[in-house]
Amino acid sequence: MRELDAQHARSGLAPSTWVQRWTPLAKPGGTVLDVACGHGRHMAWFASKGLHVTGIDRSEQALTQAAAYGHVINADIEGGDWPLVLEGETQRFDVVVVTNYLWRPLLPTIVRSVAAGGLLIYETFAHGNAAFGKPSNPHFLLQPGELLYGCQAMTILAYEHGYLAQPQRCVQRIASINNTDAGPDLDWQQHSLE
Repeated sequence: MRELDAQHARSGLAPSTWVQRWTPLAKPGGTVLDVACGHGRHMAWFASKGLHVTGIDRSEQALTQAAAYGHVINADIEGGDWPLVLEGETQRFDVVVVTNYLWRPLLPTIVRSVAAGGLLIYETFAHGNAAFGKPSNPHFLLQPGELLYGCQAMTILAYEHGYLAQPQRCVQRIASINNTDAGPDLDWQQHSLE
């Protein structure tokens, strides 16, 4: 596994430190959905941890590389229907990860895609990023508290909105658990922060 992690770092596929921080809370052997997966850096990360990974993106070229790490779906998730529907129900995953991507109308679907007791890890550009480059269009920058509002039905483990130095950018990120379907018997030992 260390060899695979080193290979990812050399190829520019190193996972986000936010994703790395919350990965230990993933259900062992569970399922992961990487939304707007690109070339699959987070697919590679989760696959190296023994999870079953699905990535979705509209770039066929990027998905060619991402397919090495799991199942890929080519879809325009902004201009078309959400493709992860089975018998009329949104498919659910033990972990849903989103990085460097924002399409506000999709946020409720992303939240619904997290299985009971599952984990959402989300990190993308936020208000203030225009001072450091692109994206600078407010349509692609989260406003303060926006992820908190979008995930209000979930149990929030951590939330941040601020400046990161390497590379310079403003981000908003959240880690949350879907306990809406798990009821009061959610196993918190499974979600240990240590």
